[in-house]
Amino acid sequence: MVSIILKRGKEKAVLQRHPWVFSGAVQQVNGKPENGQLVSVLAFDKQFLAYGHYNAQSRVAIRLLEWDEAHTPNEAWWRKRIQSAIANRSHILTPNTNTCRLVYSESDYLPGLIVDKYADYLSVQILTTGIERNKNIIIDELQKLTSTKGIYDKSDITARAHDGMEASSGILWGEFPPEYVEVMENGIKYHINIAEGQKSGFYCDQRHNRNTVAAYLKGKTVLDCFSYSGGFTLNALAAGAAQVTAVDSSALAIETLQKNIVLNAFDITQTIHSDVNKQLRLFKEQEVFFDAIILDPPKYAPSRSALDKAARAYKDLNRMAMQLLPTGGLLATFSCSGAVDMETFKQIIAWAALDAGKEIQIIQQLHQPEDHPVRVSFTEGEYLKGLLLRIV
Repeated sequence: MVSIILKRGKEKAVLQRHPWVFSGAVQQVNGKPENGQLVSVLAFDKQFLAYGHYNAQSRVAIRLLEWDEAHTPNEAWWRKRIQSAIANRSHILTPNTNTCRLVYSESDYLPGLIVDKYADYLSVQILTTGIERNKNIIIDELQKLTSTKGIYDKSDITARAHDGMEASSGILWGEFPPEYVEVMENGIKYHINIAEGQKSGFYCDQRHNRNTVAAYLKGKTVLDCFSYSGGFTLNALAAGAAQVTAVDSSALAIETLQKNIVLNAFDITQTIHSDVNKQLRLFKEQEVFFDAIILDPPKYAPSRSALDKAARAYKDLNRMAMQLLPTGGLLATFSCSGAVDMETFKQIIAWAALDAGKEIQIIQQLHQPEDHPVRVSFTEGEYLKGLLLRIV
């Protein structure tokens, strides 16, 4: 096996079980490994540290898999890791919830692999060359463990480009999913479009937060911004909201949301196909106010270099929303940017409140659910954070 020697002093993060080795930490590559090939990582003194996947084109040169030298990642190793990840989520799947994340990349010691279950179908993202090289084993084990009707490739994202791969999508095993797959989460039905939908098809990372926020919305007028397929909208209506206005810039998202409203026999909803920031300004001009607003925007900070720009965008968005809330109004606001930690997010919200001339209280702090676990050695896996606020 090809071995890679790290520069002196660069073994500390590996010993702390962080799964990334950056290219700048590499002292010497013994041999000519192909991208995605399994390599052994050695300290400067040649002591074994870990096994990982190598990629010369990526800033993350090695994605670590295993720290026990006696356990070389082979076919049995891969199958065991997948079995463990799925077993740890078995209690989440109930008659009321048949969708969740089955594999969460580094957090499940499978860097570059994401698997989401949507009723009888699986949506898979293969983001690294190492996972690509082991794809056949992975797909075989997934279909054995889940009795799925079909496994769909949703690897059409920019992360693959970092490893020198092109986007990929299409059926990997079994039958092609229908245009709309019906799933259930917390007793609410959703029609989701796996092939054409955003990300892997549905945002199951907000499962608990939808329930938590909805508990405050009975009898209230609600504005759901970046509504997508209607997770927060449908939970609000199920909880007895008086009226929900849903806004999204995607025509497909609005169409899907409208189908989901009918599917659940709800009708007290207004859907608006518009840019959220533009619509918030229009509401302000028209003096349209709400009892509660939900902000679940896309990732504004894809990296730390974009943090300043993202902070301004988050602040402006939240400032405009706060201006549409009366005293006692509620704001549920989220960031899915891993580069924005909770303390930074709180500071941004404080600035937004100051600019809006509002006093606010934090009622609850919100996070990603247990099928998106966070390894203590890899805090980068903690990306979703939210605040439930009250205007006072």
